Parts: sequence; structure tokens; C-alpha cells
Amino acid sequence: MILQNAFKPATIKIGLESEYKDELLEELVDILAKDYPKDRIFPREEALRALRKREEKMSTGIYKGVAVPHATFDSIDKLRGVIGLSRNGIDFESLDGNPVYLVFMLVSPPSQAEAHLEALRQIALLIKDHLLLENLMKATTPEKVFALIREFEDSLNP
Repeated sequence: MILQNAFKPATIKIGLESEYKDELLEELVDILAKDYPKDRIFPREEALRALRKREEKMSTGIYKGVAVPHATFDSIDKLRGVIGLSRNGIDFESLDGNPVYLVFMLVSPPSQAEAHLEALRQIALLIKDHLLLENLMKATTPEKVFALIREFEDSLNP
């Protein structure tokens, strides 16, 4: 249930507007900020700084049109994520040189490193499922994306 807890329809965007990596990170962080508890201040600049620092090490554009930007930093309350789909493709400086169409962004506090790593592991399994990846790319609503994620994750823990 880790992916179902990190992602939800409110943090899934079909039709990302960004064309380049840095503006994509800002777009994803802004989606997360809108869903953050209203009684807390979202650490926007810290989130961007941590994600950019991680990208400087090596691009997280890792696999056939998929990127998984992720970072840990102290001022976030728990593991949170955003899923985005781009119809036009994003120049993400991916390892394979191809544009990115599907993005899974994760952020968490260092105290939840185990959950963060498990979420990354499950995303790695998810993107190896070609049919699921194809269905995610074709999804037209956040609810459909979330339903596909839920079905996938439930299949891991029958």
C-alpha cells in the first residue's frame, strides 16, 4: 500500500505543461504543494533544492520515457508523491537520451528512508510491466492512473 499512500488522484496530472527538466520539477512540486495540509507550510524551496541536487548526481530519467525524480529532506512530513503524464514529451536529459512521458516524483523525510526505498523498488517493478506502462500512458484521468497503480500494488501483496 506504499504507492497508494504516496500517490492519490489529487497528485496525478494528465497533460504536464513542462518542456524541460527544471520547469517539470517546479510543476510537480507545485502540484504537491496544492495537496499539502492547509495548516502547514509546504517547504517548496527545500523540495526543489533537494530534487535538483539529486538530479545533479545522475539523471533519474531512467527507462523508456520514464523518470523517477526523488529526494529526501527534513522539512517534509511524510512520503509523498506526484505522477505526471506528458503527451508531448519532456527533455529530461535522460540516460537513454529520449524524452520523458511518465514521471513518478517522490519526496520523504530521512526518517522514512525505508518506505522511500520500497516505493522506488515498486516503481522499478511497475515500469518493467510493459502492458501496465502502456495503460498508464493511455490513461485520460487521474482516477484511472490511480486505479492502475492500486491494481498493480494489490497484485504484489495478494
